Amino acid sequence: MLAGIFAGGASLSTAFAQFNPGHALPAITVEQTAHGFVAKIGDESLHVTVCGDDVIHVVAGPGDPTASSPVQPWMLEASKSCPGASFHFVQDEKEATLTTAALKVAFSLKNGNLAYSDLQGKSLLRESSNEPRTYDKAEVNGETTYHVTDRFSPDRVEGLYGLGQHQNGMFNYRGATIELGQNNTDVAIPLLVSSKGYAVMWNTASLTYVDNRFPTELSFRTMAGDAVDYYLIYGPELDAVIHQYRNLTGHTPLFPKWAYGFFQSKDRYVSQKEVLDVAARYRAEHIPIDGIVQDWFWWQKEGDPVFNKNFPDVRGELKTLHDEHVHAMLSVWGLFDPDSENFKKISAKHFDIYNAHVYDATNPAARDFYWNNLAGKLFDMGWDAFWLDSAEPEESWPHVGDAILQNKHLSIGSGARYTNIFPLVHTGGVQEHWKETNDQKRVFLLTRSAFLGQQRNGATTWSGDIYSTYMNLQRQVPAGLNFALSGNPYWTTDIGGYFQPFDRPANDPAYQQLYARWFEFGAFCPVFRTHGHRDHNEMWTYDKVEPILLKYDKLRYRLMPYIYSLAWRVTNEDYTIQRPLVMDWRGDEKTWDIGDQFMFGPALMVNPVMREGATKRDVYLPASPVWYDFWTGDRIAGRGWIEAEAPLDRIPLYVRAGSIVPMGPEIEYADENPDGPIELRVYTGADGSFNLYHDEGNNYDYKKGLHSVIPIRWDEAAKTLTIGTRKGEYPGMPKERTFNIVWVGREHGAGEALASRPDKTIRYSGAAVVVKR
Repeated sequence: MLAGIFAGGASLSTAFAQFNPGHALPAITVEQTAHGFVAKIGDESLHVTVCGDDVIHVVAGPGDPTASSPVQPWMLEASKSCPGASFHFVQDEKEATLTTAALKVAFSLKNGNLAYSDLQGKSLLRESSNEPRTYDKAEVNGETTYHVTDRFSPDRVEGLYGLGQHQNGMFNYRGATIELGQNNTDVAIPLLVSSKGYAVMWNTASLTYVDNRFPTELSFRTMAGDAVDYYLIYGPELDAVIHQYRNLTGHTPLFPKWAYGFFQSKDRYVSQKEVLDVAARYRAEHIPIDGIVQDWFWWQKEGDPVFNKNFPDVRGELKTLHDEHVHAMLSVWGLFDPDSENFKKISAKHFDIYNAHVYDATNPAARDFYWNNLAGKLFDMGWDAFWLDSAEPEESWPHVGDAILQNKHLSIGSGARYTNIFPLVHTGGVQEHWKETNDQKRVFLLTRSAFLGQQRNGATTWSGDIYSTYMNLQRQVPAGLNFALSGNPYWTTDIGGYFQPFDRPANDPAYQQLYARWFEFGAFCPVFRTHGHRDHNEMWTYDKVEPILLKYDKLRYRLMPYIYSLAWRVTNEDYTIQRPLVMDWRGDEKTWDIGDQFMFGPALMVNPVMREGATKRDVYLPASPVWYDFWTGDRIAGRGWIEAEAPLDRIPLYVRAGSIVPMGPEIEYADENPDGPIELRVYTGADGSFNLYHDEGNNYDYKKGLHSVIPIRWDEAAKTLTIGTRKGEYPGMPKERTFNIVWVGREHGAGEALASRPDKTIRYSGAAVVVKR
C-alpha cells in the first residue's frame, strides 16, 4: 500500500530536483572541531560528532543541516545522549581519520564517503564509494523537503537484524527490503543491528525503506527529511550495542512484579459479572494468574470514560479482583467516536488529527487532555494497567484504514516527517501523567506498536492481530527476536492467534494442539498473555490439552525468581531477556540465520515446536562444555545439531553448563509466599553465576536503592557454590531465606516439579555461605 503511495501519490513525489554530491565532486575541505570534524563537499556539509568512545553521530545535507536540527523526542537530552569523548584526529592528502578508544572513522578526500573500522583495522561498515548520500528535492504535504538516501557497502558475510517487528517470517534481513511504517502487526523501529557488532540508528520518524536486495549495497531511504542523520553504535557485543542505544534513547523501568505472571484475555468479556466469574474460577481451581483484561466496547461512547450498563459497579469489580490478588488491565484507545463528548471537546480545541478521529499525541496540551478527560479518570477508578490499543494509530472511525499518518499534519510538524512517532508520544504522555498522579504505582502499558525510545515508557508491545495458524506462529518467533534486537526488551503475542479460522473452533482438537504449542512458546516470552477473538479462551476451554497449559503456567510461576531477577538486569544493565542465539554466539555463523530458537535469559534455550503434528524438531546447540535437557537432566556434550524429542506436552528446553536457575515454590500469583524456599538448580560443567534480586514489587523505591541482590557463584574447579553476602535491603525483606540446592543430573532436578530430595538445604541470613559439592 505504502509503496503505491510513493510511486503515484502527487503529495509525495512531485517536483523532484536532485542534490547529488556524488557527481563531479567539487573540492572537499575538512575542519576539526571540539567534538569531531566538519567536511564541506560543495554545497553539502557533513558533521561527524563523537558522542562516546563507541557512538558516532553523523548529520549531512545541503547547506548547514545542523543549524535548525532539533533534539528529537525519542532522544534523551544531548548532555546524556551525546556527552562526548576524547579522540585523535589526523589528516593527509587522501583521508581524514578520527580515532576514539573503540573505533576509527575515516573520511575519504577523494569521494567524500565515510568508513568505520575497529582499532585493529577490521572493517565494520563503509559508505558506497559512488554517490553515498543523495537528497532528492520533493514537495511533501505542501512542504519543500528531500527524499534522503545513504548507501553503504556491507560485508558479504554478516547478518542484519532489528528494525522493529515484521510479519515476513524473516530473521536475518540480508537480501531483503524492509518498509518502516507503523501498521497493525508491523512495528517500525529504525535500528539496524549487525552480527559484526555495530548498529545504525537512523534518526528519523519518517517513512523509511531499508534495502539490501543486492548483497553489496545497504541503503536507507527516507521520504521526508532535511539531512542524512544517523548514529553509528559499536559494541562489539550486541548487549553493549543495546546498552548504548538505551543510553541514547532511554532506559527501561521495572514493571510491577505481577506483570511477569499470566494475563487472561479474550475479545471480549461483555460484562462485569463475566470478568468476576472467570477470575473466581481461576482462583477456585488454583490456576496461577495475575492479570485479567477488559477488551474494548466496555464504553457507552468510545473516547468517554463511561461504562455501559453491563458494568454497573466498576470500582466494586476492581476491589473484588484485588481481594483475590488479580490485577486488571483496561483497553483504552486514542480513537474517539465522533458522537462522544470528548471528541466534541478535542475537536473544538483542535487537539484531533484532521479527519482521523484520533487525538494528536504529539501535542503536549492534547496529551494533558487525554489524561485529564479519559485515561486519568479511568486510572482513578483503580485500574492497574492500560492496554493502549491501536497505537499506530488507526486513522478513521468506524472503518479503520492503514495506520500511517503520512498525509496528516501534526502539532510537532508534518505527518510525513513524523509518521512513525505516535506510539512513543502516546505511551509517553500516559506514563508521565500516571507517575505525576501516583509515583508509587509502577506503570504497565500494552501497545500494538512501538518506536525508538519507547522502552523508557513502561510499555510492552504485542505482535498485533494475527491469524491462528501454524504459519503465523512460525512468524512470531523471528518477529519477536528482531524486536528484541531493536532495543525493546518486552514483547508478547496473542497466544493462539487473534483471528481464528472458521473451520477450527476452540473445541476442535486440531486447533487445541496449535493452542498448546503456542502456549508453550508464550510461557517463555517476556510477557505471558493469551488473547483472541473467540467466545471462550480460558484454560478449561481447551479440554484435553488443559493439563499441558497448566504445566507451563505453573512452570512460569516456579521460574518467577529467575524471571524477576532478569527483569532487574534489564533495568539495571540494559539486558535483553528474549535473546536470539546471535547475541551470545555472535562468532558462530550458524546462529546468524537461526530465528526459531532463543535463550530465555542466560540459562534456558527455548525451541518452539511450530509444525502441525510434529513430535520432534531439529535443534542447534552452540558452543558450551555441556548442555542439559531441562526435562530429563541428561547431559549432551559439545555443539552441533540434534534431533529433539517433542511430544505435544514438551517444548524442547536445554540449559547451558554453568547455569544457576533459582526456582520458587508452587504459587498462584507472583507476590504469593515471598519468603518461600528457593530451589537452586546448579548445572555443573563450567563456572557460572547468578544475581538473585528482590524488592517490594510494586513501587519505584528500587530507584532509591531499596532492593536486595544475593550474588551466587559456582566454581567448577573447586566444586563449590558460594551464596554471597546480601547487598541492600527493602521494607518487608525476610531476614532469612531457605535455599534448597540441587546438583542437576539425570532425573534429578529435572522438569517443572519441585525436586523431591535437594542435595543441600541452607538457611541463609545474609552472610556468605560456601557449599562444597
